[in-house]
Amino acid sequence: VQLVESGGGLVQPGGSLRLSCAGSGFTFSRYNMRWYRQAPGKERESVAFIPGYGGSTNYVDSVKGRFTISRDNVKNTVYLQMNMLKPEDTAVYYCNARWYNDDYWGQGTQVTVSS
Repeated sequence: VQLVESGGGLVQPGGSLRLSCAGSGFTFSRYNMRWYRQAPGKERESVAFIPGYGGSTNYVDSVKGRFTISRDNVKNTVYLQMNMLKPEDTAVYYCNARWYNDDYWGQGTQVTVSS
């Protein structure tokens, strides 16, 4: 089982990034997918959620209206489109796949928002 994130980097405030997370080794479409983030000195927090076969998404209040989670079950990939980025969005972003007792994590990708 693998989850591989990509798309992180350095961006100026107000800019955009799109994170991708490619899954393999499991039936991707069954799994609920989440993006988490962890800033230095802070606990890991759930940022966005999308159910296994699509449907209603959910976001932490601080990113509502700026971030969009989506998935492509043919490409076994989940995305996080991040717009209007703020310095407080700086963190390592992780994708997570969960279905019953299965709980898989990627290695994380760094997002830094700074001028």
